[in-house]
Amino acid sequence: MSWLFNHCTMIELSEDIVSRGVSFSCGNSDLDEFFLRDAPLYRKQLLGKTYCFHLDESPQEIVCAFTLANDSIRVDMLPNSRAKKVEKKIPHAKSLRRYPALLIGRLGVNKKYQDKGIGSDLLLFISSWFVKDDNKSGCRFLIVDAYNNPKTLNFYERNGFLYLFSSETQEAENSGLPYDTKLNTRIMFYDLLDSVSQ
Repeated sequence: MSWLFNHCTMIELSEDIVSRGVSFSCGNSDLDEFFLRDAPLYRKQLLGKTYCFHLDESPQEIVCAFTLANDSIRVDMLPNSRAKKVEKKIPHAKSLRRYPALLIGRLGVNKKYQDKGIGSDLLLFISSWFVKDDNKSGCRFLIVDAYNNPKTLNFYERNGFLYLFSSETQEAENSGLPYDTKLNTRIMFYDLLDSVSQ
């Protein structure tokens, strides 16, 4: 069992929790602002649900937080080679135009706890949550719009995520942007059945 599960408890990051003055900073002002201000608003509008793990010995200290929302991968909008990459483990008879996915809308680890494997433990927890028998809906993939910087992209790659598009140029063009646009994020995906076989 990892440090995260031995020393922390998961709760929903509600408006009530935030109003108690919880402590959290992951070093990214956009993510910090989302978790400490916007997450409850997203919940009210049914746009995403945010959870956090707080330290058992100091419940005001959030170790990590993440937001989940329903989404899908539209293979009918992908270049043929990329669609085949997504569908390669799905029996042909089951091919669909889109596949159910869970969007990890935001994910952050408190600066005090970074580089200790907590982010990877969190991804493992999320994936196991959605392959359990008591999961309430079908969900084949995890997807993320990862910040387009080496540290973030490498983190998701190390955790088994693949790029939905083979290049930044292909992703920009598919989004209707000029091919030479520098993207702020890259779409990545993870097949949940890969976690079942591990």
